[in-house]
Amino acid sequence: MKMVWFLLLMVFLNGIISNGVGTNVSSRPSVVNIGAIFSFNSTIGKVAKFALEAAVQDVNSDPTVLGGTKLKLRTQDTNFNGFGAIMEALQFMEGDTVAIIGPQSSVMAHVVSHIANELQVPLISYAATDPTLFSLQYPFFLMTTHSDLYQMAAIADLVDYYGWREVIAIYVDDDYGRNGIAALGDELAKKRCKISYKAPMYPESSRDDITDVLVKVALTESRILVVHTYTEWGLEVLDVAQYLGMTGSGYVWIATNWLSTVVDTDAPLPSNAMNNIQGVLTLRMYTPASELKSNFVSRWSNLTRPGTTNRHVGLSAYGLYAYDTVWVLAHAINAFFNQGGSISFSNDSRLTKLRGGSLHLDAMSIFDGGNLLLQSILQVNMTGVTGPIKFNSDHSLIHPAYEVINVIGTGVRRIGYWSNYSGLSVVPPAMLYTKPPNRTSTNQRLYDAIWPGQAAQTPRGWVFPNNGRQLIIGVPDRVSYREFISRVKGTDMFKGYCIDVFTAALSLLPYAVPYKLVPFGDGIHNPSCTDLVRLITTGVYDAAIGDIAIVTNRTRMVDFTQPYIESGLVVVAPIKTSNSNAWAFLKPFSKNMWIVTGTFFLLVGAVVWILEHRINDEFRGPPRRQFVTILWFSFSTLFFAHRENTVSTLGRVVLIIWLFVVLIINSSYTASLTSILTVQQLSSPVKGIESLQTSNDPIGYQQGSFAVNYLSEELNIHKSRLVPLNSAEDYAKALRDGPKKGGVAAVVDERAYIELFLSTRCEFTIVGQEFTKSGWGFAFPRDSPLAVDMSTAILKLSETGDLQRIHDKWLKGSACRSQDAKLAVDRLQLRSFWGLYAICGLACLVALFIYAILMVRQFSKHYIEESDSSVQNSRSGRLQTFLSFVDEKEEDVKSRSKRRQMEMASTRSTYEDESMSSSKRRHIELSSNKSTITSDQV
Repeated sequence: MKMVWFLLLMVFLNGIISNGVGTNVSSRPSVVNIGAIFSFNSTIGKVAKFALEAAVQDVNSDPTVLGGTKLKLRTQDTNFNGFGAIMEALQFMEGDTVAIIGPQSSVMAHVVSHIANELQVPLISYAATDPTLFSLQYPFFLMTTHSDLYQMAAIADLVDYYGWREVIAIYVDDDYGRNGIAALGDELAKKRCKISYKAPMYPESSRDDITDVLVKVALTESRILVVHTYTEWGLEVLDVAQYLGMTGSGYVWIATNWLSTVVDTDAPLPSNAMNNIQGVLTLRMYTPASELKSNFVSRWSNLTRPGTTNRHVGLSAYGLYAYDTVWVLAHAINAFFNQGGSISFSNDSRLTKLRGGSLHLDAMSIFDGGNLLLQSILQVNMTGVTGPIKFNSDHSLIHPAYEVINVIGTGVRRIGYWSNYSGLSVVPPAMLYTKPPNRTSTNQRLYDAIWPGQAAQTPRGWVFPNNGRQLIIGVPDRVSYREFISRVKGTDMFKGYCIDVFTAALSLLPYAVPYKLVPFGDGIHNPSCTDLVRLITTGVYDAAIGDIAIVTNRTRMVDFTQPYIESGLVVVAPIKTSNSNAWAFLKPFSKNMWIVTGTFFLLVGAVVWILEHRINDEFRGPPRRQFVTILWFSFSTLFFAHRENTVSTLGRVVLIIWLFVVLIINSSYTASLTSILTVQQLSSPVKGIESLQTSNDPIGYQQGSFAVNYLSEELNIHKSRLVPLNSAEDYAKALRDGPKKGGVAAVVDERAYIELFLSTRCEFTIVGQEFTKSGWGFAFPRDSPLAVDMSTAILKLSETGDLQRIHDKWLKGSACRSQDAKLAVDRLQLRSFWGLYAICGLACLVALFIYAILMVRQFSKHYIEESDSSVQNSRSGRLQTFLSFVDEKEEDVKSRSKRRQMEMASTRSTYEDESMSSSKRRHIELSSNKSTITSDQV
């Protein structure tokens, strides 16, 4: 930066000096000076020159835009010279230039922006797209185009859309290239992708320099190449790539919008240039269709008519943005004057101190209205040929969007769009802005592309490097269960089930994989697969194959393929044969089950007797007979052989529910007893992992297995109880010895090992359920594309049956005869039937409750009068009477009630007759008395 400022100072020796005093112009002058800095003969500049001149002409021809004020555009050709751009910018500062359009280069924009900041002259660029120019360091720099930040986001979405994970970045090594690629890396990281190799080039690289860079690129793994360079020598990069054979099938070239700019501006391109870019994807800044755009496009041929230029110049997106830049500036200047702004310049106090020097630095002046004009520009809200123009709070334009272009044949084909609003789509972004944003993966869509080499299928995106390097694959050097994997003595070769699966999967890949198997371990003890996997992350191994279980802590370090065998942790323990005896019929039920079942037999019999006693003669008689009846009825229901009929509704309901319970119990008992008597029973003191957790017995595990961490960390089993075992023979010895002789109560290991262990050892078996679910897979570095292809190959092996045939070849041994035996299961427990008993008990309680209510009502109805007239009215007397009533047959109660009603009716009739006779007598006597009194008076 010091060198840049030194160059700036040297410019003053060329006489770029003003009068050194402040100048003032009227608030709305007749002419406003604006400047433009760009390379006239560049691909972008030759289009911009016509567009800027046309825009100034259109603004000046419309007096309503600036109220009669005219724009005067002064253009300076930098001729691809950075130093020239600095000089031109300073020359503009001599006059009353209120704003500068440009520079075209991002590199020069960084330098000239410092001048703009110092002199407060807005700098507006339609072509400098470096993302870092948005920083607060450059407040007077504005883009009227879209930053490369959005272009790189679009490329990252393309990479993610096609399922690629790594790209190679080829770029120009300056601010424009480095900062653009840095933005690409950030956007790829959001998609869990990355730049695997960066290939910078000097801004003025020769063909040999480009060749050297691309040769290094060809030796890498990724085939997704992103080219971010200038329009002037981007085609040279692709020409060298064509010469090196890097534009054929399998390659993917993604060019930033420099390529679409070249195609639009210089079309038609020479045939050899078109051959070099066949199948390339590129981006073009999206401008929605409108009448303004259509009219300008139709004028373009007249603006660039023969005689004006040596050859036809096509209209690129940069031309549209350059045209709109002038209109943005015109609207801002008009708003500036409407707000009372005036064009005036004053001396820079910091440069005044240098007055008298030979460089005359004190002659530089500051634009007093620079801040107001800057704010007026930021507040512009208009519609131009590029569509709606409005600045966001970060000084960027709204609605950044790109067209996705595929070069095919002699032209290009649009296969979709990208916008930061909705991502990839085949619908123009202008139609999506009226809808809610939807960036879900299912909504991302592009039309099919034609890739380099005329390939219609999406390239895989990577190959094995052509630098002669083989994949270094780590293989555990096992000392036990060598059927899975074992090292051939005296060689570096391996064999076994895992090796055959790996080689079979490799044979299905559509490309060759050079690899070398390297043993991991000392050959004395089984190595830790977790340690093996960890070495992949450090770069010691490129992959790992073998009996590697897919568990959580390992998936945090590497990517695994699809599991090729299922395997979870199980418990194996010694067993003994359990022979049947004279009391075998008691084994189906536990003690509690027998007690509760017998209790319910008696309870249900008693309940039915209570409900039937008053109305059913079969449940009446002497107490001894009734007791026998209860017992007989209760236990005869076990065989559905009860002879007593139930009459009451409540009794029938209780009996139906009980018979259902008996049916279930009877069936369960029969099934369990049949199993006990017909199948050889095996018993083990260990019932599963739960019984091991609650005991203090030692537990064996395979040395190097993840089981030790799972048992100690997940199940909280103390490590002092865990005993490492190294081979199947160690398993058998430790289990036979048992805890009392220094052995173990059980061994916890993966099912795949245990099944092989049990195939020849009948005195042991798996107890309990498999308490983890996992599988074995091959390990690769994170985001390795080979892991995906190998997973697909393993699925194909499974579908064709080859995976099972490999399994049978190595792991299907002679079955142990005891496999037909059955491990003694627990007796039928009460917890399995408590629901049935609860239903039955509830039914009994409800029936008794209803029966009690009915008895109380009947007792109140039939004995109320007797209770009122009884001399014995004590509580014990009433209870005794109620119990007698309940024990009495219902027919006798009803007969006695009827007799009592008849007697009461007869008594009531006699009383009424006597009352009538007495009344008549009184009436006769009264009449006789009245007659006597009357005769006496007479």
